[in-house]
Amino acid sequence: MDNNQNDLPHLGLLAEYETPEALLSASEKVRDGGYKRWDTHTPFPVHGIDEAMGIKPTILPWIVLGAGATGTCTALLLQWWSNAVAYPFLISGKPLFSWIPAFPITFELTVLFAGVTTLFAMLGLNRLPQLHHPLFEVKRFARATQDRFFLAIDSADPLFNDSSARALLEGTGASAIEEVPNMGASKTPPMWLLQIAVVLAFASFVPLGVIYSAWENTTDKPAWHFVWDMDFQESYRTGEKVPLFADGMAMRPEIPGTVATGELHQNTEYYAGKTADGSLIGTAPVAVDAALLARGQQRFAIYCTPCHGDSGYGDGIVQRRAQKLISIGGANGWVSPTNITTDAIGGQTDGQIFNSITEGVRTMPAYGSQIPVGDRWAIVLYVRALQRAANATIDDVPAANRGGL
Repeated sequence: MDNNQNDLPHLGLLAEYETPEALLSASEKVRDGGYKRWDTHTPFPVHGIDEAMGIKPTILPWIVLGAGATGTCTALLLQWWSNAVAYPFLISGKPLFSWIPAFPITFELTVLFAGVTTLFAMLGLNRLPQLHHPLFEVKRFARATQDRFFLAIDSADPLFNDSSARALLEGTGASAIEEVPNMGASKTPPMWLLQIAVVLAFASFVPLGVIYSAWENTTDKPAWHFVWDMDFQESYRTGEKVPLFADGMAMRPEIPGTVATGELHQNTEYYAGKTADGSLIGTAPVAVDAALLARGQQRFAIYCTPCHGDSGYGDGIVQRRAQKLISIGGANGWVSPTNITTDAIGGQTDGQIFNSITEGVRTMPAYGSQIPVGDRWAIVLYVRALQRAANATIDDVPAANRGGL
């Protein structure tokens, strides 16, 4: 038959049903009849309608999968190229590119590509937007959003025949069957709507022109700030004076007598290096082994070496820099780091050294907030190892190794 719908007396048949069950039964019969171009319309989702109509999975998930994978690859490639190729910047010896810090942007771009593609692919596959459909000319079809269920067979279906299709729908128990009128050529949008679309299409190039102009030119005028409270937030720098508090400082001190959640410890000897009466303990309350000493050596190199040096002689890089400044008249008032291998420090108890690391001493800052308790004891034990090494005698060397000295 001629598939040019403009030449057909009508564009199909519309059957009305009063219950979802009747629509499901009718859908199964139309499906089994071999029809391909037909659809159902309901005021709410009907469970099982997809199976009754024989709807197969569409290609949309594969399109979305491809778009999401494209977003993932685009994000990773862009970040790798930016950080490792175009603008390499080494920070603390970290790799120029790592997938872990790149994950948030990768996730966002994957979702963006997949979400946008889902919208436009769905519109394309469903041939939307469509300003008008002949079904809207059938008055009873208005109840499709209220309390009626409809099944429409398109006259463009290869199997469509008016009499056989009508007989099939009558056999499904439809409460009414009506022809969908042929409105001729599809209704064209009104002229004013086309004019607006043309204007908007040309207007869409304006932002691109503005961006290109800003890219190619320089200006001495300040930027436009559309959201002032985001561009100019009332925030203060650490240590800055503000009139809000009585002490005039933006940085708020810790509240006396408060303890952070999970930081209240009863074992004062281990966590504070003191006995119950507040006196410093003599020996570290930890089991000494090679692993703990190695940990102490590593932590000492991070926190202590810059001032005290690798061997604890007080000749670290900070001290050497200060001596150079002193030689040219700078670094006035500089206090040299202590040589921790001397008898003065060697005669201190483990608790006293632990307390110095925790609370600080003289010009040495407190490290209690930076170094965990276990690492502080590891540093104490490594300091003891440095003191032993600096004041070693032949008796400290195993007899089997003395011949090589």
